[in-house]
Amino acid sequence: MKNIVRQPQQERSIEKKNKIIQAGYELFTEVGYYGTNTVEIAKRAGVSTGIVYGYFQDKRDILICVLKIYIDNVSAPLLNIMQSKSGNVDTYNLAEEILNKTIELHEQYSKLHNTLHSLAATDEAVNAEFIKLENSITEQMSAQLVNLNINVSSLTEKVHMAMNIVQSFAHEYVFDNHPYINYPKMKEIVCKILVGLFN
Repeated sequence: MKNIVRQPQQERSIEKKNKIIQAGYELFTEVGYYGTNTVEIAKRAGVSTGIVYGYFQDKRDILICVLKIYIDNVSAPLLNIMQSKSGNVDTYNLAEEILNKTIELHEQYSKLHNTLHSLAATDEAVNAEFIKLENSITEQMSAQLVNLNINVSSLTEKVHMAMNIVQSFAHEYVFDNHPYINYPKMKEIVCKILVGLFN
């Protein structure tokens, strides 16, 4: 029988819950999901294990909260770049800026990124959150491109494809590091491909 979790109402209780989520975030980043248990999360948060189970059903419940923070952290900077543009933009410079920021985010969140994406293959809730993220970014990027007078045919499909290309290059750049690849040259090729999609 699962424990009954409560939604904190008082500021002190909300702060405790947030500390538990932050502790989970740090530990999942440092040692991975399977290398972490609720006792360690409680210790890092400075609360008892009983307090953890007062706010969360289990470790996976904490993971879903951590995932939502991660998604906000990696999506907001990219959307901010798009929303900061107005009028006619240089599509090559825009593509390069998005690409550089995506690489930076993959470097900054590399350990947690690997943990969460590996879980997406086996956990429906985690995968569903990533699908929601893709949908949201596709819609918001498409709308902003229209605002920038970049309204090509099949815009949504091209934005989705562009996102996959950007993500693929960031993975290649941050995680794979093949010695035979000239990454500055590959980045230039990727930018030209992205520009070609929207011209």
